[in-house]
Amino acid sequence: MSEPRRDRLDQPVEPGRVRLPRFDPEAFGRWSESIARYMGTAKFIVYMTVVIGAWFAWNTMAPKSLRFDPYTFTFLTLVLSLQASYAAPLILLAQNRQTDRDRLAMEEDRRRAAMQKADTEYLAREIAALRIALGEVATRDFVRTELARLADELDEAAARRAKLDRRDQDA
Repeated sequence: MSEPRRDRLDQPVEPGRVRLPRFDPEAFGRWSESIARYMGTAKFIVYMTVVIGAWFAWNTMAPKSLRFDPYTFTFLTLVLSLQASYAAPLILLAQNRQTDRDRLAMEEDRRRAAMQKADTEYLAREIAALRIALGEVATRDFVRTELARLADELDEAAARRAKLDRRDQDA
């Protein structure tokens, strides 16, 4: 049996089901962060001080018939309490989002550090292998020395052969 379509007005709504409006949690989070950021500025504190000062001034110096919040400022207390009751969760939500971003950034930093460490270890092994290979490779000075020694040996051998050849000719 199929469920009745919800967009039809001729079908009854299931009893006991409350349909809450849908909202984007990411958009709400961005909005709460912007409010929390604004509430953490000097501009907000200055505006808040001006509003509270104007409230005090109006409700103490205006004619009694125009005052809307007499001396104990009960309505101001209610407004500030309401503001605080909304500000605290918004600030906590913004902090939670910042903590999540920090955690993701830390994980990314950890991943990059591990990759850099692996790259550094690989390069160190390659440099060590090159040093070992260079130790086995003849340097220019070594080749020159060996060639000079071989040339001397050849000269000596040629001189001995020439001496032997002269001796053989004399004999």
